[in-house]
Amino acid sequence: MRIGVPKEIKIEEYRVGLTPASVREYVTQGHEVIVEQGAGAGIGAGDDVYRSAGAGIVDTSAEIFATADMVVKVKEPQSVEWRQLRENQILFTYLHLAPDAQQTKGLAASGCTAVAYETVTDAHGGLPLLAPMSEVAGRLAIEAAGAALRKSADGMGKLIGGVPGVAPSRIAVIGGGVVGTHAARMAAGLGADILILDRSLPRLRILDEMFQGRVRTRYATLEAIEEEVIAADVVIGAVLVPGASAPKLVSRAQLGRMKRRAVLVDVAIDQGGCFETSRPTTHQAPTYLVDEIVHYCVANMPGAVPVTSSHALNNATLPFGLALAGKGIRALIEDPHLRAGVNVHRGQITNRAVADSQNLPAAEPETILAA
Repeated sequence: MRIGVPKEIKIEEYRVGLTPASVREYVTQGHEVIVEQGAGAGIGAGDDVYRSAGAGIVDTSAEIFATADMVVKVKEPQSVEWRQLRENQILFTYLHLAPDAQQTKGLAASGCTAVAYETVTDAHGGLPLLAPMSEVAGRLAIEAAGAALRKSADGMGKLIGGVPGVAPSRIAVIGGGVVGTHAARMAAGLGADILILDRSLPRLRILDEMFQGRVRTRYATLEAIEEEVIAADVVIGAVLVPGASAPKLVSRAQLGRMKRRAVLVDVAIDQGGCFETSRPTTHQAPTYLVDEIVHYCVANMPGAVPVTSSHALNNATLPFGLALAGKGIRALIEDPHLRAGVNVHRGQITNRAVADSQNLPAAEPETILAA
């Protein structure tokens, strides 16, 4: 199979779909890999490094979209990209379609098979291709919160960990999954006062055992969320409903009861955000104020650390990508976990959560993939 890796064009995105080490794996298994010139610049991998790994270097992304059997990316295709996709072509990348009706329509019109990293599953009920970026985003969330708390950044002027004789910042983490766990771990290391809210009692028990008293836990009723948000200096939104739009857990009315210049970090912004007042921001302009509450809503947080992120992502995606390259659509038919990643196939929406979010009909992937 011919595998194409275009340069990411989303604003301030420096990750790359395949690292040179991954390219070598594809080539060793008999596949042809073409990489757009400069695609690896953000991780310090020049074109010569890719050539040494066995890739061919092409001048433009247009050549990749026109000739590759499978396109491997990091972020969702932008409009100029989805217009170049075609039938019988596989797209393997993050999609986050639920809040993005325009992209859904564009992918459906292309006729391609779009496999989303974020909905591929594993035997344990996890999301193995989302997990590494969730780990990165959770840790970055605390770094972002620390920066946003500074007076120079319009924050309240408080240090996350405090100092002897001065109380640390109080941090509420909504969601005890991968993002929330890694955010709590980072915050605990800095000495913050942390509480995790979640609706899974088994998960809260695991977290309680994991942190050995360094982190408090609380069942996430609406009342509990409201109380903790009002008392917090920082709120980390780390909720996830696989494939679907994030639920809005903090309303604008509640902002008026929060501490002035407290910080909201919305890690769920790729799925529409979990705060009513969230809107996507960029690394260059990461924050804004609503009712004197600082909002940090960068939509590609792991893009700030592309070396770490690209290698972590490739470690997870490589086995699935090689399966797709080796078997094509048959890999989706044979592997139910990889099949769960199919969001669009030949004009039809195959992920029910995405379809429900946009009031569209959903097709059963098992049926249409075999057709």
